[in-house]
Amino acid sequence: MIRIMFVCHGNICRSPMAEFIMKKLVSEAGLSERFCIASSATSTEELGNPVYPPARSELAKHGIGCAGKYAVQLRKSDYEKYDYFIGMDTANIRNMNRIFGSDRDGKVYKLLTFAGRGDDVSDPWYSRDFGTAYADIEEGCKGLLSSLAER
Repeated sequence: MIRIMFVCHGNICRSPMAEFIMKKLVSEAGLSERFCIASSATSTEELGNPVYPPARSELAKHGIGCAGKYAVQLRKSDYEKYDYFIGMDTANIRNMNRIFGSDRDGKVYKLLTFAGRGDDVSDPWYSRDFGTAYADIEEGCKGLLSSLAER
């Protein structure tokens, strides 16, 4: 079982989008039983809130539902439970390392590195550009799945 935790600031836009995009990709590849995929926040600001409506709408445009998802916080204890922690931006990486204390096993990555890019997935909470965020997240998730398939 490959255990992946997608992480962003509030767990209401980018990381849940990544969670559900990745779930769709592994399902389409017939690999759902080999993956455990979740998402969480580095902050406490949105805990308990559902996926932000514009993010939910963007997922729906692509035939992806996210009903029942509510923001949860990343915990230090999660480090032992997951194989990969995939952040959306540099601040997420910094905050994950703060929560974990360190990344002693090399489990923390930025999503777009799997797309051959070092940039951040811009936060649609601020940019209001959920379409671009979706495209970047999908590209990163496809790269991540391809990378895992090669291992």
